[in-house]
Amino acid sequence: MKRIYINSVGSVSAQKTYENSNFLEEVEYYNANVIKVIDPNYKDYIPPAAARRMAKGIKMSTVSSRTALEEAGLENVDAIMVGTGLGCIGDSAKFVGDIIDNNEQFLTPTRFIQSSHNTVSGQIALAIGCKGYNFTYVNASVSFESCLIDAILQLRNDEAKNILVGGVDEIADHHVKSHQLIQHIKQEAVAAKDLLSSNTKGCVSAEGSNFFVLSDKEQASTYAELVAVKTFNTLTKERLETVAEHFLSDQGLSASEIDMVILGNNGDVDFDGYYNILSEGLFSNTSQLYYKHLSGEFDTAASFGFWLGSKILKSQSIPEAVKLNSIAPDSMKTVLLYNQYRGENHTLILLRRC
Repeated sequence: MKRIYINSVGSVSAQKTYENSNFLEEVEYYNANVIKVIDPNYKDYIPPAAARRMAKGIKMSTVSSRTALEEAGLENVDAIMVGTGLGCIGDSAKFVGDIIDNNEQFLTPTRFIQSSHNTVSGQIALAIGCKGYNFTYVNASVSFESCLIDAILQLRNDEAKNILVGGVDEIADHHVKSHQLIQHIKQEAVAAKDLLSSNTKGCVSAEGSNFFVLSDKEQASTYAELVAVKTFNTLTKERLETVAEHFLSDQGLSASEIDMVILGNNGDVDFDGYYNILSEGLFSNTSQLYYKHLSGEFDTAASFGFWLGSKILKSQSIPEAVKLNSIAPDSMKTVLLYNQYRGENHTLILLRRC
């Protein structure tokens, strides 16, 4: 079966990740229930006049996608796939507000045009002149993983050679307020280092943009091999270990052969129990890592975990800030990522060192 390679990465997050030379050497530990990205100097990537009209998600994605393309040595790609849970929700809220404030009259179309979910992928395509396959997945917390599955299928069927894949979500005040009301976001600020012991409902909400160039050809910039991706809309705690074992056995591996497992713990007392099943059971003797105390939670937060796994395999180093236990891996060859959100949309991703 044809192998799939992660040839480059680009990230704009709540950490200083927009420069690929930095791998969490300097970590920002927040004390909040909502965190925003550390903005790069957008003027270095986007003309100021254009940036003023761009939604936050578009600006983040412009930087992270361009970083990924430059590292891969590409000016264009065969396909673009973007996953997003909320799209440019900020402009959507502003447009609805303008309708109300202006009594449905004298509305400018800019915010409406830029409020659709596929605006990000469209803007990237326009910027680089890509006329190929362009698709946006809006599948809640498996939006990014849906892109990965599509990319794997296209690369293995020789429908593309280089594919730009990304996950992006931005923060909007209305979304934050409504999700705090239903306790999906924590009511009080939480220190990042105390996130997993907060013992409260909800998560720390955030935003971010992470892009990758996937290819069927390995090159000097390659980070890792993307071996497999699998998603499950519903999965009981009783079946979780069995499903993980079957996923690995399909790739000819056992749990003991996994060097590191990256878990998506977000501090929600009602749902972090899923991760505990793996950390205390199947992978109790495996090096365990986590990342949402650094990135926060959003629909495509798994793309930050994907970035983390890719960087670890290429650099052969694990930042202290992401260690969940004290077990040091004997080698750094295989990484398993597991994520879920509120007990639904479970995903397993397997990465391997090249």
